[in-house]
Amino acid sequence: MVCRTVDMARQLFLSTNAPPLPRSPPLHHHFSKPFLSPPPLYSSFMFQSNFRVLCRTQPKEVSDAEFTTRVGLDRLLKVPISNIRNFCIMAHIDHGKSTLADKLLQLTGTVQSREMKEQFLDNMDLERERGITIKLQAARMRYMFKTKPYCLNLIDTPGHVDFSYEVSRSLAACEGALLVVDASQGVEAQTLANVYLALENNLEIIPVLNKIDLPGAEPDRVIKEIEEVIGLDCNNAILCSAKEGIGITEILNAIVERIPPPCDTAGSPLRALIFDSYYDPYRGVIVYFRVIDGTIKKGDKIYFMASKKDYFADEIGVLSPNQMQVEELYAGEVGYLSASIRSVADARVGDTITHHGRRAENSLPGYEEATPMVFCGLFPVDADQFPELRDALEKLQLNDAALKFEPEDSSAMGFGFRCGFLGLLHMEIVQERLEREYSLNLITTAPSVVYRVNCANGDIVNCSNPSLLPEPGQRRSIEEPFVKIEMLTPKEYIGSLMELAQERRGEFKEMKYITENRASIIYDLPLAEMVGDFFDQLKSRSKGYASMEYTFVGYKESELIKLDIQINGDRVEPLSTIVHKDKVILMGEEQISEKKLLSKLSTQLSGS
Repeated sequence: MVCRTVDMARQLFLSTNAPPLPRSPPLHHHFSKPFLSPPPLYSSFMFQSNFRVLCRTQPKEVSDAEFTTRVGLDRLLKVPISNIRNFCIMAHIDHGKSTLADKLLQLTGTVQSREMKEQFLDNMDLERERGITIKLQAARMRYMFKTKPYCLNLIDTPGHVDFSYEVSRSLAACEGALLVVDASQGVEAQTLANVYLALENNLEIIPVLNKIDLPGAEPDRVIKEIEEVIGLDCNNAILCSAKEGIGITEILNAIVERIPPPCDTAGSPLRALIFDSYYDPYRGVIVYFRVIDGTIKKGDKIYFMASKKDYFADEIGVLSPNQMQVEELYAGEVGYLSASIRSVADARVGDTITHHGRRAENSLPGYEEATPMVFCGLFPVDADQFPELRDALEKLQLNDAALKFEPEDSSAMGFGFRCGFLGLLHMEIVQERLEREYSLNLITTAPSVVYRVNCANGDIVNCSNPSLLPEPGQRRSIEEPFVKIEMLTPKEYIGSLMELAQERRGEFKEMKYITENRASIIYDLPLAEMVGDFFDQLKSRSKGYASMEYTFVGYKESELIKLDIQINGDRVEPLSTIVHKDKVILMGEEQISEKKLLSKLSTQLSGS
C-alpha cells in the first residue's frame, strides 16, 4: 500500500495509537515553478500497530529504474526548452514498435504497472487484432539524465502507406526518430519508405535492433544491411529486446544525448502544427498539435490558417498518455486543444494554428488535402438499414476527414453510398468498423480508382464512378493513376514477382541487389491493377518473405473501356467497371462466374 500524502495515512490508521504526523507538501508543485528536486522515494516507517505505512523519507539505496519511475509522476513540471526532446518510432509492421513504446512508458513511470497492457497506445480492437497502428497517439514522458529533468514527447505514427500523409506531418513535429528493425528479419519495404520521409524532414535517426533475444536474431548481418541499404552509421546502434526490457535505458539515454532540442522561439507569433484530430461527442473536435513558435494559453482566441476558422481555446493540455490540463504551452511542447469545434474539416491534419489577434505571416509548410484514391460502393443487405448506414458514415467522417461518400442507387442493389478511401487498408478498416460498431450487414462492390477523362470539347472530367464515364463519342482519351511500387524480396522469388508485375501491366524500371541475398524490384503499375489481390499474390508467391511499398506518381493515358454487367437484361451500374481492353473478356468471365455462384447460393438459401 502506498499513501501519496501523510494525510491519507492518518485517515487509514485512525484506530491506532500512533503519534500525530506532520503535514507534508503535495507531490505536484505549481506548473509555473521551475524544476525542483523530486521528492525522495517512499520508504517504510513502522507504527505502533501491526500495519506498515509508506511515507516520504530520504532514500538510502535507490535503483535507477525505481528513481526513473518515481520522477515520471512529476511529468507536468515545466523544463527549459533545451531539455525537451520530440521523437517518433518508425518500423515495419510487426517489428516491435508498439511493444517498445509500452516499455518506454512503463520505465519512465508514465503508465503504472497496474494500468499497463500490451499495445497500450493502440486503442482500437482492430489495431490489437491486426498488430498495426491505424490511429496515431502521443505521450509525454519525464526522464532524469545526469540529475537533470527532461521532457520526452513520443509521437506514435501509423506504419501503413495509406496513412503516409499523417506520418509526414508527425515527422514534421519531431526532431528525431528511433528506427526499429527486427534483428532476425532485417530491413523491409516500409522501413525504407519511412526512413526517406525522416531524412526529408532532417531528423536525427537512432538505429535500434529489436528482438535480439530470439534464436534467429542476426544483429551483425542486420547492422551491415542497414549500413548498405540505408546508409546510416550503425557503430552506435542500440541492441534491445522490447519484450524482455533489454536496452531500454540505453534508448532513453540516446534520445536525450543524440536528438537535438527544439528551437527557442517562444517570443515569436504563435505557429502550431496539427498532426492529428478526432471527434469527441461531448467536447467537439480534439486537436493534437506541436507548438513550433510562440506560446498558447487557455482562453486564447486562435485561428486556423488553412480552413480560415477562429475559435476560443476552452481547454489545453498535454497527453501523458491520458489528457492532463495545463494553463500554457510554449515552443517545443506537444499537447491537445479543445475549442468546441464542430467539424474535423475545420482542423485538418497539417493545418497551422496561430493567434487571431497576432497572426503569423506564413503558415507551416506541407499542408495538403487528403485525396481519396480508391472508391467502392457500400450497400446494406437489408434495405431498411439505409438510414443507419448514412448515420454511421456521418459519424465516422467526424473522426476521419479523409473518408468521402455520396448517395448511389441501383435497381438491383437498392440504395447505398459511393465511398472514397485513401487506399485498400483504409477501405477495409472503414468497412469493418461499420459492421462491428454499428451492427450493419454490407455488400461491397469491387474497388475502383479515379480516372481522368479528356473530352472532345477540351474539358477534363475526373471519373470515380464508371456510371459517370462520358459516352465514347464525347471522350478523346482516358488516363489512369499509376504508382511506383518497390518490392523487397529474397533472390529466389525474383522471377515469380516480376511475372506477377508483368501480368498486371507493370512497366519495369529497376532491379538492384541491396544485399547478397535480397533484391529490390521497382515497377510503375496501374493503381487499378493493385487494388485487387496484388498484395495477396505477392505474399503467396514469395511464401510471405517479400514486402512492398508504393507511392502515387501521376496519370498516364491507357486504352480503357467500360464493362457493364446485366442481370435479367437490366444493366446494374454499381457492378460496372473500367478495364483495359486486353482484359475485357477475362474480367467479364470472372464477373459472370461470381454472379452465377451468388445466384445459385441465394436460390439454395431461399429454398431451405
